[in-house]
Amino acid sequence: MEIEVNGYKAYYTDEGQGEPILFLHGWGSSVDAFARMVIPLKEKFRCIRVDLPGFGKSEPLREAFTLEDYCNFVKSFIKALNLENPIMFGHSNGGRITLKMCSEGRVSPKKIVLFGSAGLRSKKSMKSRVRTRTFKIIKGALTLPIVRNYSADALEAARNHFGSADYRSATPVMRQTLVNLVNVDLREQLHNIKASTLLIWGENDTETPLAHAKIMEQLIPDCGLCVLEGGSHFAFVEQPARVDSILDCFL
Repeated sequence: MEIEVNGYKAYYTDEGQGEPILFLHGWGSSVDAFARMVIPLKEKFRCIRVDLPGFGKSEPLREAFTLEDYCNFVKSFIKALNLENPIMFGHSNGGRITLKMCSEGRVSPKKIVLFGSAGLRSKKSMKSRVRTRTFKIIKGALTLPIVRNYSADALEAARNHFGSADYRSATPVMRQTLVNLVNVDLREQLHNIKASTLLIWGENDTETPLAHAKIMEQLIPDCGLCVLEGGSHFAFVEQPARVDSILDCFL
């Protein structure tokens, strides 16, 4: 199905009946990430999955989004579908959006489930800081007035060399969006979350490390953590049977 929200056409699915669950996918993903998880849940719940602007089958971004923009989109989407405080499921960036919205009272779910959620900034290693500083110096030199008319290829090569895989594969608009998102740290707001919160995390998640989950568990008042041994950033896809059992108990 398709709906227009805040000027963007967005693709979504709406399955099952009962108390609503809103699923928010991660960076570079889509509604498909939760496709298998919905199969047992839709027997008892109304499961709504949406491709966020810039991803999946939804309209590409015309300008860079901030976390605030994504929160506004989700808030408007909830209103458009007449969802009343849905249970919130979020993976990675979808978790970041969920954390911000719930910590600021924009939505008041009874329960939240986060899978490898983003939302905390990692302390950069010395190597990472050197790489960032080096790129900034190169970018500064290549964008000088006399040079910039001839340096487009060199600047793109520098971005590809120093940027992350997500950054390298993104369009310019999505690159700026990614920068806007990863520079947010929500830890000072987490104590405001009132919903019962379940964290499901892969033991070997390298995108959002397990250490972040342990910080969230401490800062969110009513929060528990389930660690999936050997799991990656997509542990909820890799270990479906265990995740189904955990969700059945929590919900």
